[in-house]
Amino acid sequence: MFAWMVWTTPVAVFFTCIVLMLIGMTVWELKSPTVMRKGWLPMATTRGDRLFIGLLTAAYINLAWVGLGEHLAQWFSLEQEPSVWFSFVLSMAVLALIMKKG
Repeated sequence: MFAWMVWTTPVAVFFTCIVLMLIGMTVWELKSPTVMRKGWLPMATTRGDRLFIGLLTAAYINLAWVGLGEHLAQWFSLEQEPSVWFSFVLSMAVLALIMKKG
């Protein structure tokens, strides 16, 4: 069923985190319905809106990291491309920032 995708450990952890966030957000929404609020994003958002925006941002950060990996290795004179774990941590930090302050 999942043979069409290369399931490396970072990819599996990333998708597992997404599933756990969706489950957590569903439970949170059932316990405490959300209200619109205005943070530093240019529009009023709910928790679900901020999660969606944060997940999109996290995906773009990871895609950019993979796409720029070879260039990063050249620019910083690294022996190999930087680990995708760095992009995972960065993307989850940005997601947390968007959820908290967005």
